[in-house]
Amino acid sequence: MKYIFGMSAAAVLMGSVAFADGHGVTVGVSWSNFQEERWKTDEAAIVAALEAAGATYVSADAQSSSSKQLSDVESLIAQGVDALIILAQDAQAIGPAVQAAADEGIPVVAYDRLIEDDRAFYLTFDNVEVGRMQARAVFAAQPSGNYVMIKGSPTDPNADFLRGGQQEVIDAAVEAGDITIVAEAYTDGWLPANAQRNMEQILTAADNDVDAVIASNDGTAGGVVAALTAQGMEGIPVSGQDGDHAALNRVALGTQTVSVWKDARDLGTAAGEIAVALASGEEAGDSAEWTSPGGTTMTARFLEPVPVTADNLTVVVDAGWITQEALCQGVTDGPAPCN
Repeated sequence: MKYIFGMSAAAVLMGSVAFADGHGVTVGVSWSNFQEERWKTDEAAIVAALEAAGATYVSADAQSSSSKQLSDVESLIAQGVDALIILAQDAQAIGPAVQAAADEGIPVVAYDRLIEDDRAFYLTFDNVEVGRMQARAVFAAQPSGNYVMIKGSPTDPNADFLRGGQQEVIDAAVEAGDITIVAEAYTDGWLPANAQRNMEQILTAADNDVDAVIASNDGTAGGVVAALTAQGMEGIPVSGQDGDHAALNRVALGTQTVSVWKDARDLGTAAGEIAVALASGEEAGDSAEWTSPGGTTMTARFLEPVPVTADNLTVVVDAGWITQEALCQGVTDGPAPCN
């Protein structure tokens, strides 16, 4: 497996050769950032899938900058990539990058975040269902009271997919007056520090009268738990997603209620395989036509998430996602397998 961070002779010579079994294919991955723990896992799975196909991996980190991501994609195209996997920092701003790829006949996989363009293959988990799973777990633990909704980045369509799924679950209780949504806030860049600051401000405004928090991923949940802990409120229901190791440890400790586990190994593997297939002029299997909220018809594949709570923590250990030692760190009398 070769990692290329500059122009390669192989890429230059490749031209428009028809590829067999992925050999000679170069796949470029544009990451929005590496500040979330999970992207390292996604990357490893993508690399492994490409290596198995005899393909080459190149990458760039946009460092949470939508303008840098456009430059990164231009650089990857200049390196001679045959397919692009893009984790979009800003779903709207990424449009020119898709156009640049299309102009060169380079297929694009929209990775985990929607790029609303019919030329992109959309690969993700069912994020509306993730939102439902988050809300179901929190609602089961706290079916009434004052709720706070900590949403994802306003530039990421997933934030609203998740919020829509969450509302489906709690809507009847809100309408009945059993649940009051006392505040909700987007989290710029999905950054935990921003989520913590938002939660601190919400707690101050609400005089700490908060009974549950539906946070949209594990990073934001970490910020929420930090804010709650500072007020002596740790242990109230909090949701998340991604199966971050720190979050799963919080589930074992009882400071987070659920982390909806989206096995990034499966997503990364699928992305690598799809990119190689598209670069080779083949159709990606196990996909279907899907219409986006904006009315764009796209080819998509949705993987199934798994909600992980104190009741089924063993599933992530059994799957080799996390070691029992890491899961149970600091836990003295917790749920299985930490008891």
